[in-house]
Amino acid sequence: MYPLIKKLLFKKDPEEAHHWVMNKLHTWGNSFLFSPIIKSQFSFDKKSLNRELWDLKFKNPIGLAAGFDKDAKYIDDLAKLGFGYVEIGTLTPKPQAGNDKPRLFRLPSDEALINRMGFNNEGVDAAVERLKKRKSDIIVGGNIGKNKTTPNERAIDDYEYCFRKLYDYVDYFVVNVSSPNTPNLRELQEKEPLQRLLSRLQLINTELGKARPILLKIAPDLSQSQLDDIIEIALNLNLNGIVATNTTIAREGLMGDPKVVSEAGGVSGKPLTQRSTEVIKYLHTQSKGKLIIIGVGGIFNAEDAKEKLEAGASLLQVYTGFIYEGPSIVKNICKGL
Repeated sequence: MYPLIKKLLFKKDPEEAHHWVMNKLHTWGNSFLFSPIIKSQFSFDKKSLNRELWDLKFKNPIGLAAGFDKDAKYIDDLAKLGFGYVEIGTLTPKPQAGNDKPRLFRLPSDEALINRMGFNNEGVDAAVERLKKRKSDIIVGGNIGKNKTTPNERAIDDYEYCFRKLYDYVDYFVVNVSSPNTPNLRELQEKEPLQRLLSRLQLINTELGKARPILLKIAPDLSQSQLDDIIEIALNLNLNGIVATNTTIAREGLMGDPKVVSEAGGVSGKPLTQRSTEVIKYLHTQSKGKLIIIGVGGIFNAEDAKEKLEAGASLLQVYTGFIYEGPSIVKNICKGL
């Protein structure tokens, strides 16, 4: 049935389609009649799928990547679709509109998306108010970034603000310095600024007492020497893990409409599958398995999931695959695993 629904959705603007679908899910998910049907239709619970990391118990390893529920509006609804965890954000201290529309594009022939959203969100304070009211016990990660108008030399203050605000309301943190859609943000992946940023967050983590897991989300476009720097920093600072990877600025091999392919932004989906797996394998091998890795990038089915797990990932996330495969993706991957 989803292929037919997808055809209709793909006639709509991508952002419009996203909001329409999520509003419907929210309405049905809160319906006395439909809520149990949704849960039974899309959940697949089996003990062998349970994962325990950082003293957190995941019912399965398949999470929803950041960017889908930026403002923590749909956590309880997404929990009914069988996800093992949901990552909200990227959140910034102040609300911001993001980049001008259109800023999200489909490449159906490549099973890909291009986005240049630009950290559009209602601000971390609004997200915290929603987190206070959530009902499900699904594990929630907080993906944090900086406002577009904040210069890089003051970026640490933005990350600290979000970290402190979210601390009591999320189970783990992801530091996003790898989006290609905020000017100069990726410069924070360089060794010195990255070390300063993560050191500050680890100090605050110790100060606040509960020691939330802190992970770093990295780009797939990093060189081998940059990856080596990240491994060194992560191990030296006792970072809890790496999310590999964000979207790519590469365009090689794309077969879609050249006008769409030439749009600025990060590519996600199938074109990212191989590169993200290569990065996972490199991080796992070079760190001798000491780094916990969340694998993300081009996961559409159980085979894609197995490939990333075998490369060294402990948990996985979907985003573009969710859009192309529909709400059964988690159940289908879990059954395959």
